[in-house]
Amino acid sequence: MAVHPVLERVTRRVAERSAGRRADYLARIRAARTAGPARGGMGCANLAHGFAACGVQDKLWLRGNVTPNIAIVSAYNDMLSAHQPLKDYPDLIKAAIRAAGGTAQFAGGVPAMCDGITQGRAGMELSLFSRDVVAMAAAVALSHDMFDGALMLGVCDKIVPGLVIGALSFGHLPVILVPAGPMASGLPNADKARVRKRYAAGEIGRDELLAAEAASYHSPGTCTFYGTANSNQLLMEVMGLHLPGASFVPPGTGLRDALTEAAARRVLKLTDLADEYTPIGELMDERALVNGVVALLATGGSTNHTLHLVAMAAAAGIELTWDDFDELSKVTPLLTRLYPNGTADVNHFHAAGGTAFLIGELIDAGLVHEDARTVGGSTLAAYRKTPELGANGRVVWQDVAPESGDLGVLRPVDEPFDTHGGLHTVRGNLGRAVVKVSAVRPEHRTIEAPARVFETQDALHEAFGAGELDRDVVAVVRYQGPRANGMPELHRLTPPLAVLQDRGHRVALVTDGRMSGASGAVPAAIHVSPEAAAGGPLARVRDGDIVRLDADKGLLEILVPDEEFEARQPEGAPPGDWSGTGRELFESFRRAVGPAEQGAGVFA
Repeated sequence: MAVHPVLERVTRRVAERSAGRRADYLARIRAARTAGPARGGMGCANLAHGFAACGVQDKLWLRGNVTPNIAIVSAYNDMLSAHQPLKDYPDLIKAAIRAAGGTAQFAGGVPAMCDGITQGRAGMELSLFSRDVVAMAAAVALSHDMFDGALMLGVCDKIVPGLVIGALSFGHLPVILVPAGPMASGLPNADKARVRKRYAAGEIGRDELLAAEAASYHSPGTCTFYGTANSNQLLMEVMGLHLPGASFVPPGTGLRDALTEAAARRVLKLTDLADEYTPIGELMDERALVNGVVALLATGGSTNHTLHLVAMAAAAGIELTWDDFDELSKVTPLLTRLYPNGTADVNHFHAAGGTAFLIGELIDAGLVHEDARTVGGSTLAAYRKTPELGANGRVVWQDVAPESGDLGVLRPVDEPFDTHGGLHTVRGNLGRAVVKVSAVRPEHRTIEAPARVFETQDALHEAFGAGELDRDVVAVVRYQGPRANGMPELHRLTPPLAVLQDRGHRVALVTDGRMSGASGAVPAAIHVSPEAAAGGPLARVRDGDIVRLDADKGLLEILVPDEEFEARQPEGAPPGDWSGTGRELFESFRRAVGPAEQGAGVFA
């Protein structure tokens, strides 16, 4: 199947726009490639330090300078359900690599924070910045010149993009991302959403809400709704950084362990000491990134990736823009219905055919670059197969069923849930923003209503509790961007706004903060850029101004005469005392961070 003309045009435009930076990046990583392992050029004392704690056999192999040595970089901790299964991975990996004739060392850990735990709390204001901390920690782990490749162990929101950005600084090395898999399905998502709205409306108490949440998040593994963590997993697979079918196999199973061992063996074949040298910096090209954008759109994935994909691209010397997302969205059909865009979770998606069926449909429609390089095979075509546990305990890949196992969850390209992708870009005199439309009914995608301006989530909750929002309203929540307070997710706003919409009111959210993959049925223009703290127009909005949001037409406007609006002075301000819960340690990040449209990163 020929590549879709829009896909071809966008990919070509990305390549042309990025030509200079990409060439500089490739020159840098190619210069880092050495004839044989870099440790061969170390002084004797340096090398002795590097293998001092190894066993006798590993020391012999490392001294010989002909055996590949693989770094293990992990986000393990046992507080996060998604990362708790990673505890035993290093031993599995080391054993598999040793049996295949290589060595492996645990090179370092990276921090892993959970947005689900920090929602609405001060710690959430460190969340986005943690991505760049993870990148720096991964770079420290790889900085010892001991390694010929790396396995990155991570799952959740900012962690996977951070691992990729860190790995791209060592783009001459092959890297495979190794996931942990989702927890078993718990309380049905429709029931969870209903309980949350009842609590927001004051109909039930905390005990009943906590019981529902504990029944939803109940065991090791990734949270099963299709938020940023599971969007990470799907994107890593479509972009060729996972083994085929690795994303959604549950933890604690024989197949999960076999996939981890297979990743260990596979990375050895990708090193410069083998025949399939595949450095991550060359694999991560404009084709891989455009494939990731299409997969995000086709599945209605997390809006956080309008930041993360841009930041990952920049780390590879590639300039990806929201215009690219928008143009691709117009021709990418929506092929999944997963919570919060539906009631099913990723386990249902996996059972219906999962990534193999999705990738096959996108390849056949010419909507992804089949010739993109991957860690699992020479091209993306290898990802049309699904893994099974063979009789010898190793993974075998089989052809996926030609039809979806559940058309309510996963559909073919010629029978989509919608004809366009799950994300739209909107723009106007309030700036540019992103709207996740895949969960929003068509009749709710356009709203024109008076603004009510807030500068904190708590202030909106207080107004809701006092009955002040029981009407048509556009809630403008400003000074939530990266320069203001780290750009926290604003999940706590979803239940009260959903209650207002259920009461028949026309409701929308406009904010320079984030909502992430859990964005719900209320239309939300998020990541507004430029942000209020950088002098953006949101700082000049007043209570009662009429705001128009039209997600289908791509409009975000304040209906105030231009001269009057431009003459206004900004109101409000970012928090004056940004301290406590470690926030004071990140003050330099607030000063250095770039705008949302450029990935909201702290690296130039």
